[in-house]
Amino acid sequence: MVAPAPPDARHNLRMAIHTLAWNEVPPGSCRDGAVAVGNFDGVHRGHLALLAELRRQARAVGGPAVALTFDPHPLQLLRPEQFQPVLTTVRDRAALLAANGADQVVILRTTPDLLQLSAQEFFNQVVRAQLAARAMVEGINFGFGRNREGNMDTLRSLCAEAGVQLAVVPPFKTEDGVTVSSSRVRTALVRGDVRGAAALLSRPYRLRGTVALGQRRGQQLGFPTANLEPVETLVPGDGVYAVRVHHQAKHWPGAANLGPNPTFGEQARKVEVHLIGFQGDLYGQVLAMDFIDRLRDTRPFSGVAALVQQLRLDVERARQILAP
Repeated sequence: MVAPAPPDARHNLRMAIHTLAWNEVPPGSCRDGAVAVGNFDGVHRGHLALLAELRRQARAVGGPAVALTFDPHPLQLLRPEQFQPVLTTVRDRAALLAANGADQVVILRTTPDLLQLSAQEFFNQVVRAQLAARAMVEGINFGFGRNREGNMDTLRSLCAEAGVQLAVVPPFKTEDGVTVSSSRVRTALVRGDVRGAAALLSRPYRLRGTVALGQRRGQQLGFPTANLEPVETLVPGDGVYAVRVHHQAKHWPGAANLGPNPTFGEQARKVEVHLIGFQGDLYGQVLAMDFIDRLRDTRPFSGVAALVQQLRLDVERARQILAP
């Protein structure tokens, strides 16, 4: 599991994250080290294995371990009709990369100019000229450059010509032989299998959103809820979940409902959470929810009394699951 950064490390994490134009010279602390390039969506166990190798290569060349990623995801510009919601916000992705081995995280702003660079141009201008990489670490399916024209053979040739060490990390497999990937995490979440997703990620899946005004129906039923919108990342499949809610360095157990409210004839998909034991006003505040377990399907009830009875059971079960 990924441990939260200790208080004295949070400032260092912020200082290690740099958002730059693709042709902007990065700080000297990002140069002359080992570089890994990727979207790193979810920062799952496969990415963690790559980061571990990145640190080894950085020590070997005596420089920083640099993770290079992009914002927004290139597909949002190239093929927006194929783009799916990401698993992590860029802020969370960068923090996870920094907490799991990257000394420096460089976020390149994705622009048409960047996406038009050929594989050789990207290598020469970004990897070599901007970062002065002395080593690179990538997975075997790495693709780069305009239309992903560059593959691992291309990278091997470019690194050999430039005298850059190259380490290739094989696909990471779970104890059950399952290859870990962002798409597998996404599939598990769409099914509502948040435990399975956590096993692939090495931590619970996290979702962020801002508390918006709702119809206050939960408050009328005795279970006030915070309605989150907008949500930038993938929302798991419809259902009721046990979640841990984080706000301003504090956390509460919670029961979250994802989906419509069929008992009241509402078909709009919502993300709402009841914070167990919380009292106060959260409107306009940003909450982060970690999904721990799935409690049940979303379904209609015969009336308000039946719904309230089920909500009591949901909250009690969530409380038990999330008990220290």
